[in-house]
Amino acid sequence: MTTVPASPLPRFPRDFLWGVSTSAQQIEGAVDEDGRGPSAWDVFTARPGRVKDGSDARVATGHYHRYREDVALLKGLGVGAYRFSVAWPRVVPAGRGAVNGAGLDFYDRLVDELLAAGVRPVATLFHWDTPQPLEEAGGWLRRETAEHFAAYAEVVAARLGDRVAHWITLNEPAELTLLGYGLGQHAPGRELVFDALPAAHHQLLGHGLAVQALRARGVRSIGIANSHGPTWPASAAEADTAAADLYDLLLNRLFADPVLLGRYPDEDLAALLPGPVADDLRIISEPLDWYGINYYQPTLVGAPDPAAAGPADFGGISLPPELPFAPREIEGYPRTDFGWPVVPEALTELLLSFRERYGASLPPVMITENGCAYEGVEDGARIAFLDGHLRSLHEAMDAGVDVRGYFVWSLMDNFEWAEGYARRFGLVHIDFSTLVRTPKASYRWLRDALRDQARG
Repeated sequence: MTTVPASPLPRFPRDFLWGVSTSAQQIEGAVDEDGRGPSAWDVFTARPGRVKDGSDARVATGHYHRYREDVALLKGLGVGAYRFSVAWPRVVPAGRGAVNGAGLDFYDRLVDELLAAGVRPVATLFHWDTPQPLEEAGGWLRRETAEHFAAYAEVVAARLGDRVAHWITLNEPAELTLLGYGLGQHAPGRELVFDALPAAHHQLLGHGLAVQALRARGVRSIGIANSHGPTWPASAAEADTAAADLYDLLLNRLFADPVLLGRYPDEDLAALLPGPVADDLRIISEPLDWYGINYYQPTLVGAPDPAAAGPADFGGISLPPELPFAPREIEGYPRTDFGWPVVPEALTELLLSFRERYGASLPPVMITENGCAYEGVEDGARIAFLDGHLRSLHEAMDAGVDVRGYFVWSLMDNFEWAEGYARRFGLVHIDFSTLVRTPKASYRWLRDALRDQARG
């Protein structure tokens, strides 16, 4: 049974940007069509045991062929913006060199369809789908990948820059670094632990170079989508607070400080990074028009248990015992079907901490992802999740944080990376055998909430 919140949402500014988000690898399918090259995720999912349900993204939601139907769902929802990602291997199949015009044509059609529906396109240039030829050459561990990324950004902006107003360079470089290169849980499946740090630096360098390429094409609204969440120490003990501080440094400050402050948060850490770091930081910190935050949950962190044997499971991720910190389960809160704690007030905490840490260096903020995994079409738990987080977001805005927009993850159920199709984040249900789309109760709730907001 759907639970509808008893009171309407508080009033957001009339120019507040409401949207939903997706990514190419998770929804498009058509991986062998129109000249698209293989991505690191295509190769990763082909390896037995890498995806929990043994699935892949060859079809996904079929968005490549059903994009008009999906844009109609966006129009019916009443959002002002749609955040999608451009698949690098669909546009530049080898990651560098020859451009695939047929791939660009698809995004041309999608953007035109969005504009005809009155939905503003927000294009993400990279959402983890590194072209496999670049991955085989070292991927984001190599400096050249950042340069190839900037060249690809220029190609996409040259085609779409006249119609796409808002651009995002990277999505969640922290997760690609940690899960893809550090722990091997995501593509490309490397297990380098702290030797994965060059991937963080080169992604950030690629971000800065892409900002320069977009500016050269006249783009005026650029951001990045970094994942962030409060880090809570498991206790006041020195070992726990030190472990929590290190975790926070690696997952939050390592990716925000270079972009917003032009420096790494720790000199010893910066010394481990490749290249002319000081020169690179001037590029990484190219001014942004807004800063995107993907928020899902806080993390409780303590010192590792010296008696622990073997890897520990945390939120579906296998963590090696030799890490110098240990995430713990947060008790006393509802949980999503993914097992993640639902803590709306931590979004307020996060935004206030960003204002305190970055001050005048923090541009306006966009919440570029926020959502939850629940089964069922009558998804009252998702409605409660969104309602609670929007109220917490409004509280942060009342306290003076300049937030300009909010994007739900996700428009539709999709290929959820190493989880396969087992986790459903969508406002729209996808029957993965027929690809039939069915709006959920949360879709109808958000539609009605946006209509109420529009009435003023």
